[in-house]
Amino acid sequence: MWTVSTPARIVLRMKLLRGHEAVAHVKGTLSEKHQVHAYAVDLTVKVIWGVEPTGRLDFGGGEYAPAGHNPVESHRIRAEDNYQWWELERGCYFIEFNETLELGENEIALIEPDPRTLRTGATHASRFLRGRVEPLETLFDVQALRVTVKQNARVSRLRVFRLSETAQIVSPQDKPKTPKRSR
Repeated sequence: MWTVSTPARIVLRMKLLRGHEAVAHVKGTLSEKHQVHAYAVDLTVKVIWGVEPTGRLDFGGGEYAPAGHNPVESHRIRAEDNYQWWELERGCYFIEFNETLELGENEIALIEPDPRTLRTGATHASRFLRGRVEPLETLFDVQALRVTVKQNARVSRLRVFRLSETAQIVSPQDKPKTPKRSR
């Protein structure tokens, strides 16, 4: 038995899955034909909630209280509309997606705003997700005076990464030597 006293370095590799591989981890898609892209899956709006004005954070978590969800009324713009619309004024909202997510232990997903969402004057934070996420939701920030959102609108993109870990032992002898320059 022997011990290596040189520093060890862990290398974490992330492989971005193609859209048709990523969608296998997503349940509740409305139309794979429209939602699956080369390296992403669109997420669609199921319901929008207003943010109750008070949440609480503390050090230990014993007094933690999430901000509540207040329903935001939706309506039809035209009588013949099959889907409802939400009129959102400047502020924060919770969006619950139609889709849910189930990742393997060696997978991680990134949710980010769709570029069209950004161009409307709305956004949400990009964030990484692990494991099973149901319901899948995000905090949606309307920065324009008003944004109108239709039920099932594609507002976010999901990218799935597969992680692999390799351990490399690096010793002073293994460090690459700088080649001498010839003059």
